[in-house]
Amino acid sequence: MSDNPRHVHPIYDLFPIEIDGFESLAELALDLRSSWNHATDEVWRRLDAELWEITQNPWVVLQTVSRQRIEHVLGDAAFRQKVDQLAEMRRQTAEQPAWFQQTHSESPPLTCAAYFSMEFMLSEALPIYSGGLGNVAGDQLKAASDLGVPVVGVGLLYQQGYFRQSIDNAGRQQALYPYNDPGQLPIRPLRDADGEWLRLKIELPGYSVWLRAWQVQVGRVKLYLLDSNDAANFPAHRGITSELYGGGHELRLRQELILGIGGWRLLSTLGITPEVCHLNEGHAAFAVLERALQFMDASGQPFEVALAVTRAGNLFTTHTAVAAGFDRFAPAMIEQHLRRYAEQKLGITVHDLMALGRLNPSDESEPFNMALLAIRGSGSVNGVSRLHGQVSRRIFEPLFPQWPTDEVPVGHVTNGVHMPSWDSAAADKVWTQMCGKDRWLGTSETLECDICRVSDEKLWQFRVDATHRLVDYARKRLSRQLASAGSSPEEVEAAKHLFDPNLLTLGFARRFATYKRPNLLLHDPDRLLRLLSNPERPVQLVIAGKAHPADHAGQDLIRQWIDFIRHPIARQHVIFISDYDMLLAEQLVQGADVWINTPRRPWEASGTSGMKVLVNGGINLSELDGWWAEAYTPEVGWAIGDGNEHGDDPAWDAVEAEQLYSVLENEVVPEFYTRNEQGIPNQWLARMRASMSQLTPQFSAVRTVREYTQQHYIPAATAYRHRAAYNGAGGTSIVNWEHSLREKWASLKFGEVRLQSSENEHTVEVDVYLDGLDPSFVRVEWYADPLDGEDAVRQEMLRTEPPVDAAENWATYSTTVATTRSASDFTPRIVPKHASVAVPLELDLIRWQR
Repeated sequence: MSDNPRHVHPIYDLFPIEIDGFESLAELALDLRSSWNHATDEVWRRLDAELWEITQNPWVVLQTVSRQRIEHVLGDAAFRQKVDQLAEMRRQTAEQPAWFQQTHSESPPLTCAAYFSMEFMLSEALPIYSGGLGNVAGDQLKAASDLGVPVVGVGLLYQQGYFRQSIDNAGRQQALYPYNDPGQLPIRPLRDADGEWLRLKIELPGYSVWLRAWQVQVGRVKLYLLDSNDAANFPAHRGITSELYGGGHELRLRQELILGIGGWRLLSTLGITPEVCHLNEGHAAFAVLERALQFMDASGQPFEVALAVTRAGNLFTTHTAVAAGFDRFAPAMIEQHLRRYAEQKLGITVHDLMALGRLNPSDESEPFNMALLAIRGSGSVNGVSRLHGQVSRRIFEPLFPQWPTDEVPVGHVTNGVHMPSWDSAAADKVWTQMCGKDRWLGTSETLECDICRVSDEKLWQFRVDATHRLVDYARKRLSRQLASAGSSPEEVEAAKHLFDPNLLTLGFARRFATYKRPNLLLHDPDRLLRLLSNPERPVQLVIAGKAHPADHAGQDLIRQWIDFIRHPIARQHVIFISDYDMLLAEQLVQGADVWINTPRRPWEASGTSGMKVLVNGGINLSELDGWWAEAYTPEVGWAIGDGNEHGDDPAWDAVEAEQLYSVLENEVVPEFYTRNEQGIPNQWLARMRASMSQLTPQFSAVRTVREYTQQHYIPAATAYRHRAAYNGAGGTSIVNWEHSLREKWASLKFGEVRLQSSENEHTVEVDVYLDGLDPSFVRVEWYADPLDGEDAVRQEMLRTEPPVDAAENWATYSTTVATTRSASDFTPRIVPKHASVAVPLELDLIRWQR
């Protein structure tokens, strides 16, 4: 059943494995591919329809139903044949060459990329996620499986995961922490050939912590999870992995030590040797240190060389749009937890370790910043949208003093979502008919035009049906929610009849935090009421979202919505569904006509909820922030904002609230209700087609993972192998090159600059004092800042033969540039030069003419 039988115990002994066909059922239940490939849904529905409907967890269904029930359904020849076919199809899919194998059929340039993340949103059956970061991680693992990219995931198994939400009668959020029973999660303990559970020991100050290891099957991809709930640990230490984003700074530090150091150590124990380590946010940055340590042990090289070698294979993706959002730890806490590791393992001082996480290494009071460690330990850094790349360059500018902001080494790979996880069955049918079953497997380039062949009648019926399904779901979930909160039978019954599936339905769901401005629609409550209750063109709104248990301002925003909904008119048009989770998100993005998003620019790095409506025919109305800043054009949706940043100015909030009301009143609502003779809103459908055809492929995780693979993973793997060859000779060479530059850099200077200008070009010569430095170690440039939207000019100057009487250690460089820029715009500069070193990421030296 397992692809790795040496480490995976077959199935718990209590299961009825002697029943012929049970192993196939277990194989299907333990593969989270079922969360996006719904071919197996009917199997679990047949075993226990009610339990399947509530949990959507095949593993729970399989181990909850009786032995007799399993024997009964497997005794049905047709059912048994279906199970065997599905199991065989799963095996064939895993073995068939996918996009990566087809593209790299000979000597694959990448054998393994390890993807580290604090959270993974893969399925509601495995609740180890909070929100956006986990969403990105889960969707990228799924897309890697579809594409055949050799990726393994590494994360933590939380005993409680993120909190569950209920709303009390006063409108207050209540946080609940149900226990994650590992036996009911679709995971398997990693065991050795003798059946012993694979356990790791990690040193913490004054004691050791044992870590248990688990495996999750995600199609072709495996996710490995570590947890500290081992019986050999002290009770306090068993709870280190108790809760996602819970506890204080020390608990967070210990979790991140387990994720980074323990996670890389686990891969080594399993015999997995990734060329690439992808850090999904800075939480896992300690993997940088453990990876360097393991290279030290294998090669005998010192830490400095080991880091130079291994960082080439590390990629850091930052998701944070404000500097305050990075994890920081007090110096004393880092010293307490990592002194022995630094001195006895890495062979460096605590000061040198702290310098990796500080802006100013000599400032002993400066906290240790995990993002800075990730940057100083990686060969490339990226944000998660084009705008976020710009924002991140500003955030990290202090790390690269004297370098222009646009040269701060942070690129971007815009997020995308795993479309098969978020499309409805009806949407899947429409796309399959128009684009084929392989449309999200990375091989089709025609998605933009194919969806346009769907008739208006069929496309509109598809959307009407989607809203009907959302309304049915919302009624059921709200009535259950009210009943559990102790509402009156009358209120519970009334909830079963709320909403009209024929009305314009707005969706609004996200984490309730002040920067996301979830209450921008409430800026003028009376105006919102008039919009909702317009007798000719009524509107209904579905809201969901959680505020962090420690975020009282966010919780107050939820309470304001609950208070608004209690208005007799609002109660008929607005509902707040509690406990926003993956299942609820699926329903909302599949059924909402319009998805509203109102963050304060530029504080939403990317956002992905609005991407999920694309495949389902929903249309976005959003602030020009994150992904929407690069996706928006007038024909695909609506936007608010002016494309600039205004901080948290209440006056600007008021301006954008007015824009939001105006767009809804004057554009969205009229367009939805303006129908032709057949009752079809032609203009609405034109916008919907444009959104579906243009944006769905662009903001698919398939595009994102292909981009990561081609632009980051493969180059990083190549660079790592080059540096690691011959026992790290490439890394040694780089360290020596850097030492030479640092030794001489302060003495480099410019001499005379000679300029001649003609009608078409400037010719310039500049004398440079190199103080004996090898001229091949530097690049001399004739530089001009960006001007009027044009890129900066970085013209390399070539060294000329010096005259016979030239002074020692001086060199002359020359170049010509067009006269499209004034000669006064330019200045010479010197930067480090090395064919295989990322400058300024790996060496931030720069010398300008004074």
